Amino acid sequence: MSATTLPGRILSFVRLGRPLFLAGGFVMHGLGVAAALYGGAPLSLPALVWGQVAITATQFMTHYSNDYFDLAADRANRTPTAWSGGSRVLAEEDFPARIALVAALVFGLIALGADLTLAFVLHSGRWSLPLLLLAQGLAWGYSAPPLRLHARGLGQLTVVVVVSGLTPLIGFYLQAGRLAPWPSPAILLLAIFPLCCQQFAMLLAVDIPDVAGDAAVGKRTLVVQLGAARASSLYLLATLLAYASLPVLALAGLPPLVAAAPCLTLPLATWQILRTARGAWSEQKRWNSLIFWTIALMITTAVLETLAFLRLARLA
Repeated sequence: MSATTLPGRILSFVRLGRPLFLAGGFVMHGLGVAAALYGGAPLSLPALVWGQVAITATQFMTHYSNDYFDLAADRANRTPTAWSGGSRVLAEEDFPARIALVAALVFGLIALGADLTLAFVLHSGRWSLPLLLLAQGLAWGYSAPPLRLHARGLGQLTVVVVVSGLTPLIGFYLQAGRLAPWPSPAILLLAIFPLCCQQFAMLLAVDIPDVAGDAAVGKRTLVVQLGAARASSLYLLATLLAYASLPVLALAGLPPLVAAAPCLTLPLATWQILRTARGAWSEQKRWNSLIFWTIALMITTAVLETLAFLRLARLA
C-alpha cells in the first residue's frame, strides 16, 4: 500500500510506533502486579488500567521519538533487520519526520496525564509519581537530546533500568501502595535480576546489525565502542549469568517456584548460547533469528515468573 494514500499514511504511522514492541510493557507490568498479589496486596483494577496506560503511552513516546532523533543513523544503516534499525518508515518512505516528533510529544502528554491521575486522583502512593516520572524521563532521554543516552554507550543500561526494573516496580507499587514493610519489593527485585541480564543481552543483539550505520554518524553505542565481537562475548556472559544466578536468588529468598520457572527456557537459552559462541552474531542471515529468539527468551521468562507468582498468590 502506497504511503502517499490516506490508508497508506495511516499504516505507516502505525508501523512507525512499532506496536509489536509494546508486549514487553504489558508483561513486565503484569510481573510487578503478580508479585504484589503474592505479597497479599488486593488487586486494584483502576491502578492496573491507569498504570498500563502510563506505561504503554511512554513506550509509544519512546518509539516515535527514537525514529525521529535517530533518522540519520537509520538512513546510514544498510543492514536493518525486522527488530533493529528503526521502523524504516522515516528512513525509506516519503513520510514527514515532524509527525513522529508530534506523536512522541502527544504520547508523552498522555503518559503524564496518566501519571497525575494515578498520583492525585487514585492516590496510589507518594512514590508513584516520582517512579513514573523517572521512567518517562529516562525513556525520553534514551534517544532525545541533550542526553541521548544510547549514543553515549548507556542505552542498554537505560532500557534495562526502565523496562526490566522500573516497569515491574511501578506495577508492584501501584497495587501495594507502599515499599515497606511487607508487601516488600525485595522478592520482586530478586525476580527481575535474570530478566535484567536477558534484556541486556537482547539489546546487545539488537545493536550488532546497526554498528556500521551508528558509527558512520557518530552514534557511539556500547556495541560501537566494544566492537561486535566483544559485544557477542558480553551477550554470552549476560545470558549465562541469568541462569547461574537462579540458585543464589533462591537462597536469598526468591520463592523456589519463581526461581525454577526460568529453567523451562534453558533449552532455548542453550541453543542461543551455542549458536552465538559459534559466530551467529557475525552472519547477517542469522541476525533476525538471533534477535527474535533472544526477545522470546526474555518475554517467556517474564511470563513464567508471573504465572509462578500468581500460582503462589492463589495458594496463599
